Amino acid sequence: MKDLLIGNVKLKSPALLAPMAGVSDKAYRELCMRFGAGYCVSEMVSSKALSFNNKKSEDLMTTSEFERPCGIQIFGDDPACMAQAVEHAMQNTPDIIDINMGCPAPKISGNGSGSALMKNPQLCGEIVQAVVKSSPVPVTVKIRKGWDDSMINAVEVAKIVEQAGASAITVHGRTRQQYYKPPVDYQIIRQVREAVKIPVIANGDIDSAEKAKEVMNITGCDFVMIGRASLGNPWLFSQINSYLENPEIPLYYPTIEEKLQIMVEHITAMVEYKGEYMALRQARKLVAGYFKGMRGAASFRNEAGKIETLQDLHNLRNKVLEII
Repeated sequence: MKDLLIGNVKLKSPALLAPMAGVSDKAYRELCMRFGAGYCVSEMVSSKALSFNNKKSEDLMTTSEFERPCGIQIFGDDPACMAQAVEHAMQNTPDIIDINMGCPAPKISGNGSGSALMKNPQLCGEIVQAVVKSSPVPVTVKIRKGWDDSMINAVEVAKIVEQAGASAITVHGRTRQQYYKPPVDYQIIRQVREAVKIPVIANGDIDSAEKAKEVMNITGCDFVMIGRASLGNPWLFSQINSYLENPEIPLYYPTIEEKLQIMVEHITAMVEYKGEYMALRQARKLVAGYFKGMRGAASFRNEAGKIETLQDLHNLRNKVLEII
């Protein structure tokens, strides 16, 4: 594959892991990078919380050498506060600073951050300019198609943030009004790709190697960003990489035993980083993802929602293996 660059940062492959609140913690990022993700981004971190030295927010930015290159994503609506957040983030030596201008959650957009920024393109530019000035590493921006059907302005915002110094833009092909409901508009991503000179990353409903290739063909993007489709399926990254290199080679699909082994390794790492009590409660929805497509999956997911200890997880794994 050709060199894949964001600013001066070389990415390992075109298939990138999206930042997902409550999902893409250090353990998950390390796992996906191990399976071929070219780059990963932290869960979004509040710039306002960082200004108060909030420990939970600081902890979200902890990174390791097993997830390089990695970015830290920050959100907020005040340029000065966002610039100050970069100083906190850089203590964790990220390779890239990413700005969230796409989160549709009411608690984020309702306070003027995330996708609400799409309603104020000038402020988008001011935030990027302030963050770029404060950051010693490349700055990227994640946006949406627009706020709603009456305000589809991804191209306008993309041009503004490029002018303000952004090194790449990720575009989720839905409006804030759509949240995550179909359809995804890949044509708007193509329009952004044609309007700017910096790299554009396509995002939204990319759930297979074939779909990744199709989206890259439609949009003209060199990168795709994978979010929910990777849950319980980190193999997706290596499948995409393989398919892009040679679509004639059959894709590798893991056995049930392999899926369950990786599930245990994933959650064990979470326990190591967070402690058993917190990790297992956060892991319940992640464990459920590993059962997708299995016979009896609904029952397994129900049991996954009750696990409290690592031993419970091992017991569930053994039970699945006995039944399957």
